[in-house]
Amino acid sequence: MNATIVDPLQGDFPEVIEEYLQHGNMKCIAFNRRGTLLAAGCADGSCVIWDFETRGVAKELRDKDCIAPITSVCWSKYGHYILASATDKSLTLWNVLNGKKITRITLQQTTLHACLHPGSCTPSLCLACPLSSAPILVDLNNGSSTVLPVTVSDTGNGTTAASHPRNKFSDGSPPFTPTAATFNKYGDLIYLGNSKGEILIVDSKNIRVNAVIPIPGGSVVKDIVFSRNGQYLLTNSNDRVIRVYDNLLPKKGAAKELEMMSGTDDKLFEIEKLKEIGTKCLHLSREFQDVVTKIQWKAPCFSGDGEWVIGASASKGEHKLYIWDRAGHLVKILEGPKEALIDLAWHPIRPLVVSVSVAGVVYIWAKDYTENWSAFAPDFKELEENEEYIEREDEFDLMPESEKVKELDINQDEEVDILTVEKDSAFSDSDASQDELCFLPAIPLPDVPEQQDKCLGSSLKLEDSNHTGSPFSVEAAQNGQTILPASSPFEVVGNSTPEEAAGTAGMKRKRKPSAKGMELQEEKGRKPQKKVKSTGKSSKSKNKNGDGIDTNGSVLDDDVTDEYL
Repeated sequence: MNATIVDPLQGDFPEVIEEYLQHGNMKCIAFNRRGTLLAAGCADGSCVIWDFETRGVAKELRDKDCIAPITSVCWSKYGHYILASATDKSLTLWNVLNGKKITRITLQQTTLHACLHPGSCTPSLCLACPLSSAPILVDLNNGSSTVLPVTVSDTGNGTTAASHPRNKFSDGSPPFTPTAATFNKYGDLIYLGNSKGEILIVDSKNIRVNAVIPIPGGSVVKDIVFSRNGQYLLTNSNDRVIRVYDNLLPKKGAAKELEMMSGTDDKLFEIEKLKEIGTKCLHLSREFQDVVTKIQWKAPCFSGDGEWVIGASASKGEHKLYIWDRAGHLVKILEGPKEALIDLAWHPIRPLVVSVSVAGVVYIWAKDYTENWSAFAPDFKELEENEEYIEREDEFDLMPESEKVKELDINQDEEVDILTVEKDSAFSDSDASQDELCFLPAIPLPDVPEQQDKCLGSSLKLEDSNHTGSPFSVEAAQNGQTILPASSPFEVVGNSTPEEAAGTAGMKRKRKPSAKGMELQEEKGRKPQKKVKSTGKSSKSKNKNGDGIDTNGSVLDDDVTDEYL
């Protein structure tokens, strides 16, 4: 092609708000591994799963025991389960396919963030970061929990956590500043950021601190996030700086490699030894900050390929996103509605960003593509102005000379393989399962019963109109007559004889003679009536049905004037 559809100089990052999703008051979001489903936790304790391709609700998970707002949602490795944490100190594990609750565990503290073990297909272990406690490992099968160490004392052995007396609770429990923690790619190590400005690498099996990495500035670590490929680590500290580290450990077998490192250099003190090992695990590569405004950052994360870093402004009433490349350059600032941002997620594959506002609305940021029609036709190019076209001599020949010279390089006898599934380059793992849940069958939600309300209201109005006093019923009541409430003419006909029904259907309501009508009647009585010869046709038509009633069952006009005027 002469031109690519997407300009490579523009960058693969979102630019404008493409669409928004609204279903209740959503608080947190998370994509599955393929980016086909988006889970959102709501303020009423329910979880909504969106089909991200159709932008429709695929399933709604609701627990009658949980009505507290959801603080975080996390998918399992193959997308069959969702773990949700709520402000009522509960952790709920859901089966996505059938929408049933598997287990529910109540902790001692409110969990701000929870994630499932990434190495197991069947979730049995999760990492929870409570509000006022150290991170804990929770066994979802029996509900047991293990507290992780958040700091290492100079005389300790790396297995106990040092408490701070200034933060003690009234019940005497050992308190901690809210701490961020996450698994590495395969879950054999836990990276934990504490209030001292340190990153602790903890073995997830024996719960032992194997390395310590001091963060410049020594501020409280609020967020710690791995990239999807596990090569980079991101920290968000209280000093308004986002730092990106290169992971020097291998992706697989990182725990064994770290254990081998900790077995050497026994001459050093414990804390110095751990810091020495930490230099071999992480290397600080870039720092991101706003030097002018010095704003706090919220919900930072990597792009799907790890090439971009995004962070949101934590200022109130500001929905602003900052995008950097890994080289440290600020490439884009996205400004949204005047609503504070509470959560953020980058699509695993596509250049899409999803953000949640404090109003509970999910905004989808996408790239503003510029249409380039010449990119779809390889033999055409765009012209800035008209040019004189010179026709080639063999341009309109059936077989141009240039094509005759070319030889066919395609082997037409080669068999085409249609069974082998090629690996997607966007996913770095090679253990893709055929049982992975990528899509959900669409289940239509019941409509709001507006039609039923309208029908009910109309029926009530009809009953009220039947039972309320009309002018005729009031007049009859004044005259001492009793009128039965009839809702329809068919009920009157059904309660009478056929002759009465026919007469009732055909009769008109009697009118009270007016004063002018009385005078005309008196004048008519004074004047002698003229005899008018009537033809046989008219007499026959008058007497056809007897007593002056026509075929339609109504009284003739002459009889009406003579009788009622």
